[in-house]
Amino acid sequence: MTTAYMSGFGNSFETEALPGALPVGRNSPQKVNYGLYAEQLSGSPFTAPQATNQRSWLYRIRPTVRHTGRFQQIDRGQIRTAPEREDSELPIGQMRWSPTPIPDEKLTFVTGLRTVTTAGDAEAMAGMASHVLLITASMASEHFFNADGEMLIVAQQGRLRFRTEFGVIEIEPGEICVIPRGVVFRVELIDGPARAYVCENYGGGFTLPDRGPIGANCLANARDFLAPVAAYEDAEGPHTLTVKWGGEMYRTEVPHSPIDVVAWHGNYYPYKYDLRRFSPVGALLFDHPDPSIYTVMTSPSETPGTANIDLVIFPERWAVAENTFRPPWYHRNIMSEFMGLVYGVYDAKPEGFVPGGFSLHNTMLPHGPDNDAFEHASHVELKPVKLGNTLAFMFETRFRQRVTKYAATLDTRQDDYIDCWKGMKKMFDPNQREPK
Repeated sequence: MTTAYMSGFGNSFETEALPGALPVGRNSPQKVNYGLYAEQLSGSPFTAPQATNQRSWLYRIRPTVRHTGRFQQIDRGQIRTAPEREDSELPIGQMRWSPTPIPDEKLTFVTGLRTVTTAGDAEAMAGMASHVLLITASMASEHFFNADGEMLIVAQQGRLRFRTEFGVIEIEPGEICVIPRGVVFRVELIDGPARAYVCENYGGGFTLPDRGPIGANCLANARDFLAPVAAYEDAEGPHTLTVKWGGEMYRTEVPHSPIDVVAWHGNYYPYKYDLRRFSPVGALLFDHPDPSIYTVMTSPSETPGTANIDLVIFPERWAVAENTFRPPWYHRNIMSEFMGLVYGVYDAKPEGFVPGGFSLHNTMLPHGPDNDAFEHASHVELKPVKLGNTLAFMFETRFRQRVTKYAATLDTRQDDYIDCWKGMKKMFDPNQREPK
């Protein structure tokens, strides 16, 4: 297999691994060259409007129905799905976790998923789940697809290779991979154990946000999203296929590799994006803008302007605003925010929030810079400053994110997180009659 890509977001692509494998002028001819089978994979209802209609035609060695034998339900491990609620004595509040150590035991993509939060309702195709992913072993003759939602993987430590029905994708820390609902894949390690963050999107597929007054340029550019070229396996022998369906896990045995698509065309496919290619915009004179200007992709809801999920990042950028409190202001938000740090230092939380860690600031619960960040930002001489070597992100959703029992009982949960604001003192003087 080769790792090669086509450029563009939402484009309709066509690619073939063998010359003439892709039918010309029709989707399902009476006979497909090379004895292949034509099969459609639909990511939207057949009657969805043209702008949101997603489907791809696959030309494969065997139809997918030959890859799915009799399923047996298996242990779902630490994977949870909304609206499931687990008993936990953990009260609501601002929460933060140190990095989850990568254990010595054998963990693949499937067995290494640990759900941290769930939100919304997968049955209603609304909401999300956030997971931490710990991998110590490649999937060998093992494959997986998720029928409950698309999966957005943020690499944090180590490189990952995704061998999918559509081709091969590789990502490193600072890059993301999106695997649409229903797409079969397996994950291999490239240079040792890896850790990543995963957003499982139950709702509409991720798309680029409207730029509005920003105009045609900046933020994430469509040309920087990369889709794989066709690459297939014609491999006989025992293989397994694991499926997440309705919050449960099922497995079936098949006598050949399901990664057998020789050619494909359409607009429903996995893709990757380098977050370092995001072009940030910001305030050039004063005030701190809303974090929405850092939106890379959005999963829209039925309510205009209210996202099912936003992927927001805080990349390298210049801070130049005058007479301005530059870190994020203190706020309460109807959206809930799961946040992770890929590398570097986050300016609003210089201590305690470290690469590989994550935090949760839920609906209407107050948060903002810790005491040290507030003191520094309030008194520092303001000059243009580059916030370099930093990359943080948020999975932001309109739904409450409910913490799983696994996350609530982690040893890495920082019980003293709330204390980072304890030193904030009252500075108001009611006897003062002149502003200063």
